[in-house]
Amino acid sequence: MVKIRAFPGLRPRPELAEMIASPPYDVLSSEEARRLAAANDKSFLHVNKPEIDLAATIDPYSTTVYEKGRDNLRRFIDEQWLVQDVTPSIYLYRLTWRGHQQTGFFCLSSVDDYDAGRIKKHELTRAKKEKDRSDLIDTMNAQVGPVFLLYKANERLNTLLKGHSTHPAPVDFTTTDGVQHELWVIDAEADITAIEQGFAELPATYVADGHHRSASASNVCRARRAANPSYTGEEPFNYFLSVIFPDDQLQILPYNRVIRDLNGLEPEEFLARVRTAFTLETFPGEVIVEQPHTFAMYLGGVWYRLLPLPDSWDAQDVLENLDVNILVSNLLEPVLGIGDPRTDPRIDFVGGIRGNQELEQLVDTGKFAVAFALYPTSVELLIGVADAGEIMPPKSTWFEPKLRSGMVCHLL
Repeated sequence: MVKIRAFPGLRPRPELAEMIASPPYDVLSSEEARRLAAANDKSFLHVNKPEIDLAATIDPYSTTVYEKGRDNLRRFIDEQWLVQDVTPSIYLYRLTWRGHQQTGFFCLSSVDDYDAGRIKKHELTRAKKEKDRSDLIDTMNAQVGPVFLLYKANERLNTLLKGHSTHPAPVDFTTTDGVQHELWVIDAEADITAIEQGFAELPATYVADGHHRSASASNVCRARRAANPSYTGEEPFNYFLSVIFPDDQLQILPYNRVIRDLNGLEPEEFLARVRTAFTLETFPGEVIVEQPHTFAMYLGGVWYRLLPLPDSWDAQDVLENLDVNILVSNLLEPVLGIGDPRTDPRIDFVGGIRGNQELEQLVDTGKFAVAFALYPTSVELLIGVADAGEIMPPKSTWFEPKLRSGMVCHLL
């Protein structure tokens, strides 16, 4: 049984939504965010990446940064750029990009569900990043970035999605990256009850993107419960901001890898080592990773197609069958000496939205020695890993389009 709740969202006045809504905090560096928001005092980046309004030398994890975020949020409210709805509501959020469309329920999810494993995760979190978001939420007394969840599509919830999004959206704008964002408000009590009951029939939802945000919400809830022993379980801190999409509407792009050096090997020696675990051939034309268990490798100005040798992984094992793990166990670890991809400074990750040209540039400029393009992890594999209680390697999935921050906030 999954528990969701309506809430009185804090959100932009419709005519300001396009100016306020910003990319999520974790897809931009501080410098990129500083440039993007420089000419826009209403950009939500001033709230969810508040270091951009302080000296470039400041520690982004300092108390001063979180206090600046709190002050900026208060300013947005005082200026009435953000206004809180009077009535608890569930919102529908639709993103349309390059012919792909996905619509989800913008609501509150239960921390108890997360702690009990009814909100299933597939990635580990890093303590420093968890603490960062926990401190930001606690200092702001607000959740300002939604967790991206998914559910196994079913007719009842999909009918509710369609039924409430047939009329023009009160909020409708297209960002410079070509993504159309639409937001509807559902505030009738009977409609909210129907949606809550629809989710109550589900055994679980799944974290698609936002593992640190959901873990941080749990941390803040735990601390506030400890400070308020008479809590009822219905206080705002018992829930976290989420958008929940049906799995059959989601789109995952590849999450590619670049490595800084060849682990002391000369290129020909490296290629010989690769051939012990893969068949290797140059691409005859356009570089396309066309199916699972196929890899593209860029080295010395040449693209190679890599196919792992039969029986070099266990296809019946949900984790070993992941392309990211096949690459790690057959090449990155034994040949390039990459131990833990979560912590090894010699590896970096490039979202598939940037294309193969980005991989070529990173290698051609000498910043990296070799690049690997992967086939996207499927939603079915993600669900399978989460259902098995297993953990994917870091940076296994890149969901696109990205949710905008600032569309709806949750005050604690």
